[in-house]
Amino acid sequence: QVQLVESGGGLVHAGGSLRLSCAVSGNIANVYVMGWYRQTPGTQREYVASISRDGLPRVRDSAKGRFTISRDDVNSTVYLQMNDLKPEDTAAYYCYAAAARGLKDRDDYWGQGTQVNVSS
Repeated sequence: QVQLVESGGGLVHAGGSLRLSCAVSGNIANVYVMGWYRQTPGTQREYVASISRDGLPRVRDSAKGRFTISRDDVNSTVYLQMNDLKPEDTAAYYCYAAAARGLKDRDDYWGQGTQVNVSS
C-alpha cells in the first residue's frame, strides 16, 4: 500500500502562485510515476502533470510555462508549483501514484485532494 497526503491548497487571486505538496509513504519501491489530477464538480478528473521515477516531467498543455512538477526523493515528496494562476485552474487537486504489480499490472493510489480556488 501507498499513502499520499496533499497539502498547500488555498485561495489566491488571479496571477498568484501556490505550491502543492504530496507526501508519499508506505511501499513505494514499485512506484514508477507520480503526479497530479484535478476535478471540478460535475466533471471528470483531468490530468495536470506527472513525473517519472527517472525524473522526467510532463505538464498539460494549458499549464505549460506556468506549472512545474518536481520530486524530492530524500523527503519522499512531490511538488506542483503553480504560477500565474487563472480562475479556470480552480479545482480540487489530487495527487496520484502508479505502482507496478507483476509484469503487466499496476495499482493506482490517490490522495484525499486539496482545494485550489483562484478568484478573478
